[in-house]
Amino acid sequence: QVQLVESGGGLVQAGGSLRLSCAASGRTFTDYRMGWFRQAPGKEREFVARIGRGGGWTNYADSVKDRFTISRDNAKNTVYLQMNSLKPEDTAIYYCNFLRGNTGYTPVGAWGQGTQVTVSS
Repeated sequence: QVQLVESGGGLVQAGGSLRLSCAASGRTFTDYRMGWFRQAPGKEREFVARIGRGGGWTNYADSVKDRFTISRDNAKNTVYLQMNSLKPEDTAIYYCNFLRGNTGYTPVGAWGQGTQVTVSS
C-alpha cells in the first residue's frame, strides 16, 4: 500500500521559514524521482520542486527558485522541502509524490493528505 505522509506545515509570518517532510512507503523509494506540489484555495495544484533519485539533481518552479530547497534521505525514504523567505503567496496545501519516468512532472498514484502552509503578511 502506497503512503505519502506530509508534515511540517504551519502558520508563519512573511519572511519566515518552514521545513516540510514527506515520508513515503509502498514503493522502492530510490526507483523514483520525487516532487513537491502545492494547491492554493481556488487554484489548481502546481509544481514546486523535484529531485533526482540520488538527490544530486534538483529543479524548481520560478516562483520558488532561490528560496526553497528540496532534498531527500534515501535511508529514511523521506523527501524534504526547506522554505525560506516565505511570502503570503506561498500559502497553500503542500503535497509530495513519486514522479513518473526520467523526465517531466507527472505524479504516480494517489496524493497524501498534504500539509497546510499559511504565510501571514
